[in-house]
Amino acid sequence: MSKYYCLITGLPDLTVDDGKLAYTVADFKTEIYPELSSHDQSLVDLFYLRYDNANLLKLLKDKDAVTDRRGCFSPEELLDLIRLSKDNVRSSLYPAYLYEFLSSYWNDKEMAALQEDFLATCYYDFAMKSKNRFVSSWFEFNLNVNNILLAFSARRYKLDVASRIIGHTAASDALRASTARDFGLSSALDYFERVQQISETADLVEREHKVDLLKWDWLDDATFFHYFSIEKVFAFLLRLDILERWIVLDKDKGNELFRKMIGTLKDEIRIPEEFRK
Repeated sequence: MSKYYCLITGLPDLTVDDGKLAYTVADFKTEIYPELSSHDQSLVDLFYLRYDNANLLKLLKDKDAVTDRRGCFSPEELLDLIRLSKDNVRSSLYPAYLYEFLSSYWNDKEMAALQEDFLATCYYDFAMKSKNRFVSSWFEFNLNVNNILLAFSARRYKLDVASRIIGHTAASDALRASTARDFGLSSALDYFERVQQISETADLVEREHKVDLLKWDWLDDATFFHYFSIEKVFAFLLRLDILERWIVLDKDKGNELFRKMIGTLKDEIRIPEEFRK
């Protein structure tokens, strides 16, 4: 397993000027990503593939659509994937879940109306199979949080819960099947009650803020015993993503998260006693 002593202690300074972030998720891709081992790059790719998911859906509707350049694949590569999938031809260049999605897209007309949800399911299933425990747990955590919020929202408006849940986890199954007030998850997920409280927040911006703070706290806990590993680097990217979105959405809350991030980074670069010997 690669150790990134110099990289982590030398992570770029993050500064906020007039509500703009001086270092971005795109900068990470061009400046830090090349320093990672090929194995660790493949882990980080799981984060950037979400942009490819959105780009693929756009290109299926319009081959000339403007795409997000932060993905792993260029528009031309995604268009090649679309053409290959039509002919049932596979290339090792692309993740298997994209072929799984496209196969259903071409062959199941009923699925077309639910294409975004199905692609998300394929993506999460693929990411949760990662052999890196931190990475797989991160994706499962995100899927569960999103599904719990959807389930409570559906109940509130007397809508069908099961049809709105995506992915394949124990929590997903419980949310689809259970009629209990807590879907039988209070004792299974230590963050369930916090998500339930968040779901009761009426203001959508405030609710989003609380969700991101929950994710931030999860990252703190999950990387507590990781010092100079890919987990620490991955967590930096995830926090950067959260911060970047809030600088765009809400300057004050973005600055609040920025101050929290700087505090976290200062703690992280203190070399543990075991590494000083």
